[in-house]
This record gives sequence, C-alpha cells and structure tokens, in this order.
Amino acid sequence: MGIQGNDTRYETYVAYRADLVRYATPIIGSREDAEDIVQEAFVRFVPEAAQSPSRLKSYLYRIVRNLAFDTRRRRRLEARGHPDDTPWWGLPQDHETPEQQALLCDHIRQVEAILATMPAQKRIALEMHRFGGYRIEEIARHLGVSTSGAHRLIQSGLAELLARMP
Repeated sequence: MGIQGNDTRYETYVAYRADLVRYATPIIGSREDAEDIVQEAFVRFVPEAAQSPSRLKSYLYRIVRNLAFDTRRRRRLEARGHPDDTPWWGLPQDHETPEQQALLCDHIRQVEAILATMPAQKRIALEMHRFGGYRIEEIARHLGVSTSGAHRLIQSGLAELLARMP
C-alpha cells in the first residue's frame, strides 16, 4: 500500500505526527522511542472511514497509545528477569584485603540481626522478594495477605533495614 497523491491516511499522519510524538514521549520515556512508535502506528494505520478526519485523528492516537503501553509493558517484563536494584550487600563482593572481607562479614551479620528482629511476615516477605526472587503476587499467596499488603510488608521491611543499618 503506497502513498498516493490524495492519501487521507498520509495527510492525517503528517498533520498530527509532532503531536503524536509529544503524546507518546511521557508514556514511553524517550523521544526516540516515541518517534519509532509513531512510525509503527503509521504502518498499522488503516483508516476506518476516510471521509471523517476527526475519527482518523482519534484512531491514530489510539494506535500510538496502545503501542506505547505495549512497549512499556514489554520493557517491565524484560526488566523483571534482570533486577538491577539489588542492595550492595546482596551483590558478589571482590575484596583486596582481609580487613575488607571482615567488614563485609560484619555488615552481613548486622543485616541478619536486623532481619531476625523483624516480625515473621515482614521478614519472610522481604527474604522471598530480595533473596528468593518471588513476585509480589506469589508472596501474598504464600503469606495469605493481599498483594498490596505484601507490597507494604516488603517496603516497610526495606525501610526498617535501611534505617537500622549503620
């Protein structure tokens, strides 16, 4: 399907391209990705009623919105497999001296002591999430609480741990 002289589809795309890029940028988080999404929307853009430009505009916006949210959702799913928010004490450490190794062991003992003083549900939720890699839904099911309750347990456990670490 090429572009012909009086192509309503192309005219609508050109008329709203800049607005669509501005619309998609905050959803997707980057102008370059928003431009790609708007271009993809044009490829998928098959007008339902070429006589009604207002319907073409809303149709094109809907395509851009759906593509942007799909891309954002896909990125979140991909990021789940590669969490990059692991605290320093959860990462492998390279120590040049025995003193550094001893300090790390001391920090780990402090984390263990703080976890041991937490209420059982909070500690289990935090350990499952940070060390076991479980999703919040799985933690909630295991503990018999709502997903928002599991999220609160994890957040308050992290806050307590960070506040009590020297």
